Amino acid sequence: MSEQQVVFTNDICQALADFTSGIGHDKLFILFDETTRQLCLPVLQPFIDGYEAGHAGRKVTHIGIPATDESKTVESLTLVWSGLSANGATRHSLLINVGGGMVTDLGGFAAATFKRGIHFINVATTLLGAVDAAVGGKTGINLGNLKNEVGAFAPADAVLISTRFFETLDQKNLLSGYAEMLKHGLLSEREALAKLLDYDIQHWENATLLPLLEYSVNVKREVVRQDPFEKGLRKALNLGHTFGHAFETFAMKSHQPVLHGYAVAWGLVCELIMSQQQCGFPSEVLYEIAHYVRDNYGPMQFTCDDYDTLIELMRHDKKNEGDAINFTLMESIGQPSLNHSADKEEIGVVLDIYRDLMGI
Repeated sequence: MSEQQVVFTNDICQALADFTSGIGHDKLFILFDETTRQLCLPVLQPFIDGYEAGHAGRKVTHIGIPATDESKTVESLTLVWSGLSANGATRHSLLINVGGGMVTDLGGFAAATFKRGIHFINVATTLLGAVDAAVGGKTGINLGNLKNEVGAFAPADAVLISTRFFETLDQKNLLSGYAEMLKHGLLSEREALAKLLDYDIQHWENATLLPLLEYSVNVKREVVRQDPFEKGLRKALNLGHTFGHAFETFAMKSHQPVLHGYAVAWGLVCELIMSQQQCGFPSEVLYEIAHYVRDNYGPMQFTCDDYDTLIELMRHDKKNEGDAINFTLMESIGQPSLNHSADKEEIGVVLDIYRDLMGI
């Protein structure tokens, strides 16, 4: 799998013009969801106008899908395929995915599978999309209530990241992305994690957030470079996600959906608890992360009566092998430990401790 180009830019229109001119294509399509069409299309309109003016007779075709992760479905995927097909897309066409993780995951999968693969560019418009979904070559959709059950490894030709788009985000969506940055801090070094825990994300500024974001993206890029198809080291990026995906699916099934990053933040606490039990992860760091998550994300609400449901959801996680539930754990900051498993009783103990730490 080829390495993705990742560009941080304040001039998103010029960056798009540069990349589209460098990728041979016959037709250009832009995928939005309802939110990014409203908030981000005006930012991109100068690029669209310039493209159409410079390519006589060519129009940029817009494809729209519903917003929110609940729309990351086969039905939305079919809308994209149909939009491409109905407007004469060929194997030489180019798709620009403009949005958060839902759009880049779904749009990337649509591009990877339409006519067995067309070129695509991801324009990340959320902090979560920039630091997680848009980078690394994973694409996919949900199936029923199961997260990312169907997908493919397919790197974008380029990933464009501009903090200009983050000005449209509310605090919850910023925190959602920040959880993945905390994960990358845990996977890298104590100094990086300390900077993230000390940063005032409630009052962020472009100039101060951007270097933290670039560092975080580069942590992921380096892991993906070494292990693009998740045979070994890349499994470290699953830290927080076995519990996190179960929390996310549980909330969705309960008709009280939560943002992905919130579920990951709660999952980090659970998997650091398990790390302390199985790998001797430092208790003081566990408590530091738990207090940060409790203060900024609040608790995931569930009772002991929900344990069996959560464990059953973990059994459906695509990271599992055989009947074992697979976890990425940590020996210490910067020292992930892969391919751990736990039985029902051990998971129950983790959930008990989590509820104590979170005050529920």
